[in-house]
Amino acid sequence: MPKIFWTGKLSFTMMLVVNANNILAWIIGDIRDTAAMKDRVKQGYEGSVSDHVGGYDELGMDFQVKAASAQLAGVDLQGKEVLDVGGGTGIISMQALEKGAAKVVCGDISSFMLEMAKAKAISRGYTDRMEFRRLDAESLPFADCSFDLVMSGMTFGILPNAEKALKEMVRVLRPGGFLSLSAHGPEHYWEPCDASFRCINKRYVLGYRLEYWPRSEENVRQLLLRAGLKDIKIKRCKWRNTFRNGGEAYDFFTAITSSWWFAKVPPSKREKEHKRMKNYFDKKNVNTITDDVVIAYARKA
Repeated sequence: MPKIFWTGKLSFTMMLVVNANNILAWIIGDIRDTAAMKDRVKQGYEGSVSDHVGGYDELGMDFQVKAASAQLAGVDLQGKEVLDVGGGTGIISMQALEKGAAKVVCGDISSFMLEMAKAKAISRGYTDRMEFRRLDAESLPFADCSFDLVMSGMTFGILPNAEKALKEMVRVLRPGGFLSLSAHGPEHYWEPCDASFRCINKRYVLGYRLEYWPRSEENVRQLLLRAGLKDIKIKRCKWRNTFRNGGEAYDFFTAITSSWWFAKVPPSKREKEHKRMKNYFDKKNVNTITDDVVIAYARKA
């Protein structure tokens, strides 16, 4: 079962409020319904909850490129057959190709994200070495020992069952194969999360545990150890993004996250709620957003 309590940074007041609500989510069963949790995230990245995800690349590309570059720094991709789990719009997949990968399968739960990835691949001439597959990270549609390298960029924070997903990634790796993943660190996006928890209409999210689990370096290390991996290396990268105003920060935040939790808000109220929250970010000058990335490497025995 997913963790009950919030695993990242928040202000003291919001930590109390959020964890009290998470306990309620456990009591009424929301947190145990992992299928529904996964479906809400999928809806968000399909653009079913709001159209903000359409700005994913336009507003969030710099972050994604920076995180992908940090993750692949020093990784030997030359001639490798690679699977990218949670590949989104293909940013880290295309970096892998640029670093010499022979072939990359870019997989994601969202068809909308994969369509954006395909369009970029066509424009960059990558289609001969790139394949696109809609998939569930917890049940990969590939035979055992199919890939030389499996990677996942900033996906683990929104997987209800990270251990099951990791087990699947190890299963499709060839013996001696390399795993590269990045996870949301404890401080990742804590400022807009804290602000959103403060200003969102509480009646819509009462008894709802957000599908987001920031992870510490030690937590990621233990995941890899339990998966039976060896040669484990962990590093953590942090940087702060400063926007001209809170409204710009809110637009970035909603684009990169897809606002999937708005699945809990009635459709007729979503636009009004977004405007109200954006005004709150502006009024409180929430213009700094921290990126906190935990990057891990390991090998299959």
